[in-house]
This record gives sequence, structure tokens and C-alpha cells, in this order.
Amino acid sequence: MSLKRHERYISVDHFSDTSRAAALAVTLAAASVFLPTALAAQRPCDPVSAVPSASHDLYCIHLFPAAGSSATGTAELDWIPGPFTVNVAKDGTNRWAVRFSLHDLPPLPPGPAPGYVAWVMPQSLTPMRRLGTVHEGTTALGPFALQSFLVHVSAEPDTTAATRQGRLVLRGESAATRLRPADNYEFFLGGIGVPREQDEHAHHMGAAPDSLGWTGIPMYPGLDMLPSEMALRPPMAAWSLPERPNAPAARPREVVTLADGDTLDLTAGVVRRTLAGRSYTMFGFNGQYPGPMLRVPQGAQVIVRFHNALPLPSTVHWHGLRLDARFDGVPGLSQPAVEPGESFTYQLVFPDGGIFWYHPHVREDIQQDLGLYGNIFVQPSLPDAWGPVHREEFLILDDLLVGEDGLVPWGRDEPTHAAMGRFGNLLLVNGEPDWRLQVRQGEVVRLFLTNVSNTRTFNLSFGAGARLKVVGSDLGNFVRESWAESVVIGPAERYVVEVRFEEPGPVAMLNAVQGQDHMNGRFFPVVDTLGVVTVTAARAQPDLAQSFNALRTDRFVANETTALLRGNQGLPPERVLELRAKWVGLPFVTERLMRVDSLYHNPVEWAGTMPGMNWATIGPQAQWTLRDHATGRENHEIDWRFRKGDLVRIRLVNIRETLHAMQHPIHLHGQRFLILAVNGVAADDPAWKDTVLVPAGAAVDLLVEMSNPGPWMLHCHIAEHLQSGMMMTVNVEES
Repeated sequence: MSLKRHERYISVDHFSDTSRAAALAVTLAAASVFLPTALAAQRPCDPVSAVPSASHDLYCIHLFPAAGSSATGTAELDWIPGPFTVNVAKDGTNRWAVRFSLHDLPPLPPGPAPGYVAWVMPQSLTPMRRLGTVHEGTTALGPFALQSFLVHVSAEPDTTAATRQGRLVLRGESAATRLRPADNYEFFLGGIGVPREQDEHAHHMGAAPDSLGWTGIPMYPGLDMLPSEMALRPPMAAWSLPERPNAPAARPREVVTLADGDTLDLTAGVVRRTLAGRSYTMFGFNGQYPGPMLRVPQGAQVIVRFHNALPLPSTVHWHGLRLDARFDGVPGLSQPAVEPGESFTYQLVFPDGGIFWYHPHVREDIQQDLGLYGNIFVQPSLPDAWGPVHREEFLILDDLLVGEDGLVPWGRDEPTHAAMGRFGNLLLVNGEPDWRLQVRQGEVVRLFLTNVSNTRTFNLSFGAGARLKVVGSDLGNFVRESWAESVVIGPAERYVVEVRFEEPGPVAMLNAVQGQDHMNGRFFPVVDTLGVVTVTAARAQPDLAQSFNALRTDRFVANETTALLRGNQGLPPERVLELRAKWVGLPFVTERLMRVDSLYHNPVEWAGTMPGMNWATIGPQAQWTLRDHATGRENHEIDWRFRKGDLVRIRLVNIRETLHAMQHPIHLHGQRFLILAVNGVAADDPAWKDTVLVPAGAAVDLLVEMSNPGPWMLHCHIAEHLQSGMMMTVNVEES
């Protein structure tokens, strides 16, 4: 297995003081050129500035005058402040607030209540939905939920009417309306096709492996694929974990309670797992799948003696912990990789209460996917950190990619699925494909959710008879609890939610999203049942309806964060990091399809609906990059240096012009941050986080508290994007 990705890291100790000072001077000089004039809260429809911000193309609709009208205007699709950086309905449909900016409106017609009214509708023109009245200048309306839609503004004699009666003044359409079947697909079918017998062999899952060890990949059910696309193969050797029928069967995870000063032995080894009736050779910590859940008190210090019984080098990264950088688990930056048969001792501290997790940081696309992950629950020192509940459950969300012959192989030296990431077709909760829970009627359950999948962003919800509120995120609570239809959780994010089950009967836990048919230019519903909660007729005692119905305010978090937000919102970013990609040596059909597909980018790629093309794209072809806007440096060449105690405003901009831009869950090791704004709209309910989901074309402003000295990794947590180079180092020095 190749470790060359990790060898790109160079310790700061390898640089002389002179070179460090020179690099810092260059960075500061370049930053001073633009930062004082940067627009702080630039919205998508604002004039373009020198500093990149939210995509004008994706989130700003230009309104064109109807015949006989000279009006002009825009309809800006705004983020709706809340706990998630992506707004969707329970079924995964995009939700928007809309900000109209209108000028030179014509005279109004006579009538009982004349005025201008804004409408939205799907491309079929029905049903037409009344958004509300608008006027000359700026009007904010919404929210509404539609994937692709038209916007109309009419001059109405009676603005109280539910249907449009008046003359059309302005019209426009969302960027998603560009999705249409492309006529030139016939060119691809004929010009780049392959012999039928080769095509059939290419994706017959039971076929013998080819010379590189690939047997094919499952196609997405019901979607059309080009023969030339289906014939693609990763241009590298396959790697699979050799079958070990005699490996020990993995046990369900155990809860390990650790006190201050305790020591834990943690071994990564090979196990057997039975999933949906099939047996697989996989990995596990301490013979468990998922790994042991560690329960520790806030403020504790413990020792973990890690032993590597895998056939691959490995480490353990303690995701979200603000610990000593020497024990962060990044090979080449904080420690050497732990070779097979060797050990490493970690010293862990837990300064923050909440839910965390641990996983490898060597070939995460393989090792994490095969089951090396586990939760850490840090019991907050404040006794009233959360409201009363009847029970707590800890849920780890994951997926696996399974074909007819078993687990689909990985790339031996580089990741496959480097374009979109490795979407699985078997969804798991706590390592099982059919999670079950039994509760009583009226029971309130606190769920600690962790997404450990390689790439999938979940939109988790419950069926009828359950109400859900969001309480906390990565490193603690939100200032204010809030009601939600669903929970959008990207890879490596955590959320704490409370659910009250109000009616007896089965309640499904769902992942409901909108898939994108890239060939035929349409969206379609994708609904997976992750598990079922059975609600019995027995009443839960005590009755917690009153406390559940109250939305609490966390005064401790408010005291920590309110002044920070007030002092930094509306100010320009001090650093800007662009999220981009370079594509090198793609097959012709892949490159052409991606260009056609780039007419529009959905904020989130929810499902793996381009499986063949995605599978065959490997790391050297998809070079995902973080670019420092001030210096032009990328990935490991970026030299960001801060002092302990610094508060730094950082803007993450997911560049829309990137070929096949998609969301990136950006994780910063060893520190914590607040979200200041999304697409120029200020956040109003802060929580400390270490991972943030940045939608395609979006700009997310963060306030990072540099509290922990050391060299720290910042990277995309889509495992294949990380393995393809999307990482950098943030250096925090002692004051």
C-alpha cells in the first residue's frame, strides 16, 4: 500500500527560521493587497469583487422584463439560517428563502388592493405558488421547497387573490432548469461505443476478474448509462482484503467507561462480518464493529495503547479532540505510521463535552470503509447540559459498496471513485443494515448522530408520529434548540437531536434525498429505510411533553459565543481558501460528460448516480485542491501560521467553475470554530464545530479559535478527495 500521500507533509521543524519568516512575510504581504477592501458579507447577487464568494450563477436569478415592461431585477436564493449549511425539506428537495431586488416597476392596474406579487412554479407551470407581495427595491420572501423552478412577478389588481390575474412584469428561472436531456448523447453512444460483447462483460458482476483484478461495479437501478461509460475501468490494480474464513466474528460494540488516568488497549485487526445474510472479511477495533464506544468525563486524561494487527500501516485520529498535536494520528505530520505488528501510545485529553469519534488516517478510503471507527462520548461537566429524556442512543451512519462478488475492490496505490467519492449501496446504522429500537408512547430519546461514511451526506428523518429538534453539533450545543423536519449530516459531522415518539406503531427512520439523473436531466426521489422504531401503547413515564416542547437556550454557549459573533460578523475575511479541482488524463467520454453536467451543480451530490465514470476516476486524475487566494499556493504548499489565542476569520469558497463541483465537508484538526455566515447571510444560532459542509458554489465564513499549538491538518473529509490531495497544514505557535 502506498503511503506517498502522507509523505507530502514536511514538519515545520524542517524549515529554517529565515525561511519561515520569509514565507510568512510573503503571505502577509499578499493578504494585505486585498483584505482591507474585501466585501465582508457578499451575497450571490452583489457586484463581483476581487475576493471569491458565493456563486452568482447558481444562487442569483436574473429577472427579465415581459413584453411591454421595462422593469429589471434579481431573485437571490438565500441560505435560511439554522443548524445546517444546506437547507432541504424532509424529502430532500432544496429549500430557499428568496430576496427580490426590483427596479423600474410599471404603473399598477386599478383594483381593490393593487400591488406586485411574486410567484414560483415548476417547469410544468403548475401548481403556481404565491410567494407574497413585492415592491420597488428589496423584499425578502419564503421559504419554499423546489428543485428546479420558474419565478414570475406580476402586477395585480388585488394582491389578496390566491391565483394570478394580472399582467406579467418579470420572469426568470433557476439554474437547475438547465438540466435537460442532451441531444449529443447519441454522438457518445455511436462515436465512443464498445462492442456489445465487451459491454456485457464489463458490468456483469459475476464475470471473472480482468488482468488488474476488477470485475465491475453495481449500476444505479433504473438509470441509463452510456456503453462507453460502462466499459471504463480504473487504470490501476485492484486491492481486496484476502478472505479469512477463520477470522473471529465481530462482536457488537461495547461501552468502555474510562476515568481520569485510565489506560485502554486498542487493537485494529481482521474480523468476519455478516451483513444482509452475506459474510465478509473486514476490519474492527478490539474485534468489534463498530469499535468500542468510549465514555469519559470532560477534563479527563487517558492513555490508549494502540496495536496494529492489520496487514496495512495505520494510525488512530481522535476526531474533534483538542489534544496534544503529537497524538493527533496524522502520519508524516504528528507521528510515523504504525506498521503491521507495531504499537503506538496515545495520550488523550477531553476539554470539550459532547460526541466525538476515532478512525485511521492512513488510506481512510479503505480502512475506515472496512469498519475502523468508533464513538467517544465525553460527559459534560455541567449537570444541565441537556434537557430531560427517557434514554440516549448513539447512532453511527455508514454505507458499503457491495457487488455480486462481495465488497467492490479498492485501488491498490490510489483511490478509485476520486470524482464523487465512494457511495455505498448498503446503508448501515451501528454496523447493521436494519437498525431496530423499541420505545413507549410519548418517550423522548436523545440521539447522538455520527456520519462515518466515505462520502455520503445523509438527510435523516422519521416517519409520521415523531417530532424532532436539534440540540447540539460537533463540540457542544447550539445556543438555541430548534425544530427540524430532518437532519442534514455530512461525512465526519455530528449532531445531537431529541425525538419524541407520540403515536403507537412502527416509525421508519429514513434517508430521503433527491437523486440527479445526469443523463436525462432530472431529479428523482431516493428513499432508504435505515431502521424502524416500534412505539408500544404503554405510556412513557414520567411525561416529558412539557419539557420537550420548550426550546431551551444554552446560556453557557451563549456567553462563550455571542460576543464573538457580534464582534466578527460583517467584517471581511482575513484568509480565503478556495475549494477546486484539476482533472488530468480523463477518458474522453468522462471529460465530455462532466462538461455537459457542469451546466448546473446541485448544492449536494446526494447519491452515486454516475457510478461507472466515478469508479474509474482515480486520484492522479482528480486532483482536488485547497488554494490560498492570497498566494495561489495549493494543498501542502500553503503555509498558514497563527499564534495561540488568535481568532481568525476564514472564508471557504467552493468554486462553482470547477468541473463537477460538489460539496466538501471541511475538517480542521485540533481547533474549533463558529459559522459566521453562509453565502453572505449571517448565522444566528452558533455552536462550536470542527467540520463544516460547504455546498457546491457556496461561501461559508468561519471564525476559528486558534487555541491549540502545533501543526494541524485541514482537509476534505470525503475520503477519496483527501487521498487525492485535498489537504493542508495550519500551524499554531505558542504566544
